[in-house]
This record gives sequence, C-alpha cells and structure tokens, in this order.
Amino acid sequence: MKLSILDQSPILQGATPADALQESVKLVQMAEDLGFTRYWIAEHHDLAGLACSAPEVMIPYLGAHTEKIRIGSGAVLLPHYKPYKIAELYNMLATLFPNRIDVGIGRAPGGSAEATMALSDNFLEGVRKMPGSVEELLKFLYNDFPKEHMFSKVSASPVPIVPPEPWLLGTSGKSAVLAAENGMAYAFGQFMSDHDGSEIVENYRNQFKKKGALDTPSVILSVAAICAETTEKAEELALSTRLWGIQSELGGGSGRIPSLDEAKHYFSANEEIRREKEASSNLIVGSPRVVKQKLTELQEQYCVDELMIVTITPTYKDRMRSYQLIAEELL
Repeated sequence: MKLSILDQSPILQGATPADALQESVKLVQMAEDLGFTRYWIAEHHDLAGLACSAPEVMIPYLGAHTEKIRIGSGAVLLPHYKPYKIAELYNMLATLFPNRIDVGIGRAPGGSAEATMALSDNFLEGVRKMPGSVEELLKFLYNDFPKEHMFSKVSASPVPIVPPEPWLLGTSGKSAVLAAENGMAYAFGQFMSDHDGSEIVENYRNQFKKKGALDTPSVILSVAAICAETTEKAEELALSTRLWGIQSELGGGSGRIPSLDEAKHYFSANEEIRREKEASSNLIVGSPRVVKQKLTELQEQYCVDELMIVTITPTYKDRMRSYQLIAEELL
C-alpha cells in the first residue's frame, strides 16, 4: 500500500497561521523520511482554522525543504482561474522540481459566498465551464492543441522535461466521469463524501479513456484518520476535530481547532451529540492495529493501492505521531 498526505494546514488553538504553515514543513520532511509517496496541500479562502490560501506559494517552499517526495495541490480550485495561468504556475514548479509535481484540480469554492465573490467575478459560470477548462488545462500541460486552434502557438512556459502530473479530485459521480473522459488520474475524497464511493470509483475505471500520458486508470482514496498508541487515546484526540466540525457548521468558537480541554468540556455536557457525530462521521479512529485494519478494508473495498490521509488533532505533535504510527504499520 502507498500512503500519502493531504495537509489542510490547520491552525490550532493558541497557534498562528505562520505556525501552521511551518508545521506543514516539518510534516512534509517527516513524511519523506517515512516513505510517504506524495504530499498535497489544500486551497481554502478565509476559512476559519485553515491557513493555506495559495498552494502555488506553499508548494515551492515545501519543495525547497525536501528532496524526493512528490508535492502538489489538493486542489487548485479551477473555476476561480484561467487554465493557462494554472499551466504556467505548475510548469514552473515542475521545472524547478523535476518529476515531483502534481496538479490536483477541484471545483469547490473553497470558502464562503462572500470570499468566493471577492475572488471570482462569476464562480458558478466557472463551474459550468469546468469540463472545457479541464480539457484546456490538459492541452496546455501536454502542449497538444490542434494546429487550427487559437492557442496552438501559445506555450505555458517554462515547459518542463516532465509535465506536472494532473489529478482530478472529487466526491461524486460527476467528477469521476469528468476524470475518466479526460484520461486523468482520480482522487476520491471518501472522508467528505456521502455517496457510494466504491461504485463511483468503479464507474471511473469502466469509463476511462486514454487521452494523455496515463495508460490505465489511477485512483487515490482520500481518508481522514487519527491514530494513537491506544484506541482510547485516539478517540480522545478526535474530540477536537468533532467539535471543530460542529463549530464550523453552526458558528461559534475561536475559529481555531479547539483544544482538547475545550472539546472534553463541551462533549461532557453533550454526550448525545458526541455519539451522533461518531456515528455519522467517516473519520477513522484507533490504535495502529485498528487503523491498519480499517484502512486495509477500504483499500480492498475500493481496489486502490494508494491512500491519502488527512489528520487534524489538538496538537501538532499528536498529528506527527499519528502519521508516524500509521506509517510504521503499513509502510
């Protein structure tokens, strides 16, 4: 099994955005040492508790502090941007960091309606044009516009020896079909989807058409997990993530990831809410043995050889330890 990391750059209680981004550097270095395959950093806009709004700025910083691990976006929110500019950015990164760059593409707004309006003149129109934008981006990356096309003489320079590896990220059948029709690799966000993911991934495989550099379908399954030495400790750490989810939905809180003490205090008075969150969550929680079993079951269910893990805990030390324990079990 290959393991990778999706980093949302969480800002913990008592920490600053600068702290969160520096902790991402420490995490990517540890991931490389432990043998993780790739490290993607997310794009969010004015979203309380998450620090990274510009993966294209953070990726070269991560690359400069590592040597071989693949690095990329999880994801570039394409409806906000013109494909040509994204191709230029990631071709530049692929030139600076040869054979290490992934460009993950998504269609979500990445923030509130107000933040979306501040960023884009017409985000919904960008979503409507998403299929065409994906196709155009791929043609810029592979430099294969037809001769009669108006962009046939336009180069997304600098052109790297090895193009960035494009992935489409999604949580629905629509994204899977779009990836398949364009011959792209597909990353399914199981941790944030309510759909039958195994059926979606199977449809992607069945409808895959070879168009670019990818010969056969390729899938990453993105999951949320918290691992600790014991399941009891892992369940305790998960309280912060669960409370942050409630605060994000209902408002309130400081905007930071709640401390463990704050989470314990909240759920001690709201035991029924805790049970409801545990029952409805896709979050994998447990000891190394328990987490390994659950991840292996997902791997077999989805028939994938790579899992991408997102982890948010009340301290950065606990997050590092969680990834370390999982790696020791599975790598």
